[in-house]
This record gives sequence, structure tokens and C-alpha cells, in this order.
Amino acid sequence: MKRILILEPYYGGSHKIFLQGLQRTVAADYTLLTLPARKWKMRMQLSAPWFVNQIRLLPVGEHHFDTVLCSTFVDVAVLRALLATLPGWNKKALVCTYFHENQFAYPSQFPDKGMQQFTSINFTTALTSDRLAFNSRFNLESFLVGIRAYLKRSADMKLDDCVDRIREKSIVLYPGMDYSCVDQVVEEKREAGPPVIVWNHRWEHDKGPDLFFEALSLLQEKGVDFRLIVLGQSFLNVPEFFAEARERLSKEIIHFDYAESKERYGQLLSMGDVIVSTARHEFFGIAVLEAIRAGCYPLLPAALSYPELYDKAFLYDPGTLAERLEEFIVNPVRLGDDAVYELTDRFEWDTCRDQYKQWLF
Repeated sequence: MKRILILEPYYGGSHKIFLQGLQRTVAADYTLLTLPARKWKMRMQLSAPWFVNQIRLLPVGEHHFDTVLCSTFVDVAVLRALLATLPGWNKKALVCTYFHENQFAYPSQFPDKGMQQFTSINFTTALTSDRLAFNSRFNLESFLVGIRAYLKRSADMKLDDCVDRIREKSIVLYPGMDYSCVDQVVEEKREAGPPVIVWNHRWEHDKGPDLFFEALSLLQEKGVDFRLIVLGQSFLNVPEFFAEARERLSKEIIHFDYAESKERYGQLLSMGDVIVSTARHEFFGIAVLEAIRAGCYPLLPAALSYPELYDKAFLYDPGTLAERLEEFIVNPVRLGDDAVYELTDRFEWDTCRDQYKQWLF
């Protein structure tokens, strides 16, 4: 059986869910080394030497792996240089990096001159990995565009071949989906009433909550009747408009908080009629697919990864969300089972198992 070493410095959220699904689906002898999901900038700078120190603590006989799987929070250039010094290390081991995101296309809330060091780490990681996989075509292409712009600043250092070299070893591998939190929900009789709008994303600026609550305020001012479920993980610095929206929309709210369990999360999604994204950044969109699996009709930006994954009927142009929501509320559309499965089945782990085996092995 193949021995795979997983190095994940940001073991939380979608990164954690992805690795749990991979280990359940693709048979291999896994060794998992992780760090908690915090301080991502320090993880990118220092996790490589830290992981090598952890590997050094293993018996020398356990230093032989067939594949090393990293996320982009690992500086692979530093990692490979240090691994080469380990006794018993298999220098022929494949180093595969999975791009959940890329720093070239990640929108910073505030201007940050120091971001170039992190885009540079992404770049050298891509150069020194054997194989690269991106969670969407949008992620891959925005990464390559970012590299081209980065290399234009190289003055008399010509590195034009780098983009082609990176593209040649890159593939698009959608993250496997586990819909059990939705599929295991016991169907309850839906109460009569206005349509339920769902928003189930991280409570951070890049998910565009201000745009979402602005659209709801416009509906409220027009007297459009709706109900609201807001889910998603919050962190220490929650944007202030969440508290404002909780108060302003109190009569419409069914739930406005993190779900205390996967079971409760699935139940709340199953109560929804329409799932909305207002993301300024989205390289794939796991939360949207979970809501669609529960039967919610998607209304998504006509940008980022969404046009790659969804038909135009589910996409809205900038500035039109309130209008599209009002149209839906007046004439709600419930996705049938066939439509739900057509939209979601192709991303299940069982569907993409062989693609992952081929990439890792």
C-alpha cells in the first residue's frame, strides 16, 4: 500500500474537511502532520522547517514515503531542501500540492505591501512541486495570471518559461463532497410562509456580507416578505454589520448563528428555499453545494468560480441581487430531486476517487 505523508499547517475549515474525505475515500497508509488553523502568514513562513523537525522525530525506518501531500500554506521549496538532509528520506517521493486558494487572487481587506512574500511562496511552491492540483479552473487561471504580472517586474531576469512549466504539471481536481449532513436529515413538514433565504458562509469581508445585508434591506424597505437563516463560522473580529443586521432583521430571522452540530446544520439548510452567495472571493464554494443538496435554489455572482460550475440561470450580475431575490420570492422555484442530484452528484468523493488516485500515485 502506498505511504502518503500529509502536511497541513492550517488544519481547519475546508482544508480539514477535504483531508478527512480524502483519507476515507482513497486507500493508502497515511501519516498526518498538522497545525491548528490560525496565523496563516506565520504558517506559510515557518511550517516547512517545523514539519521537517516533526518528521525527524519519527524512527528513521518511517522516513520513507511514496508521496507528500501539501497545501499552499507549506513553503515547498524550503521543505524539499530540508527533507533532502533527512536520513532514510526517499528522494524520489512525489511532492503534490493542492491549491485550495492562491494568494495572487485573494482580496485583502486593507492594502498590504508585505503580501508579495506570500505570493512569492505560492510561486516557488508551484515551481518545486512535482504535481499541482487546483480546486477550480478559475483558481488555476487566476494563479497563472498573477504569476505573469509578478514576473513582469523581474527587470533583466527573464523567466518566461515558468508559467508554461507550472501549467504543464497542473490539473483541476474539484474537492470531493460529503453530503451526509444533508442526506441524513429526516424530512420534516415545511411550514407555510414566505420563502426562506439562506446565507451560510464565513463571517468575513471576502464573503461579501455587507452586499447581502444591503440587498435584504432593500427588500425590507419595499415590504417584500421573507424569512432568513444566516449560518457560518465567525472569528474574533466579526464585521460590525452582522450585529446591525441581526437587530434590523429580527422579525425575519429564523436562525442567525453558527450551527451547533452537523445535524442541526443539515436541518437548517433543509428549511431554506434559496441559497445566496455574495462572495468577493470564491475558488470553489463548498457551502453553496451543501445548500443545493438540501434543495435550495442557488443565486450566485456571475464571477469567480461560479460560471464554471453553474448554469447562467443561477447567476446574477453586479447590483442585481435584490431584484433577483424579489423575483424569486414572488415566484419561488423549488429544485426537484433530479435537478439537485444533477448539480451535486458529480462532486461527490466516490465520483472523483480515481482522479485523486491517479494524481497522488
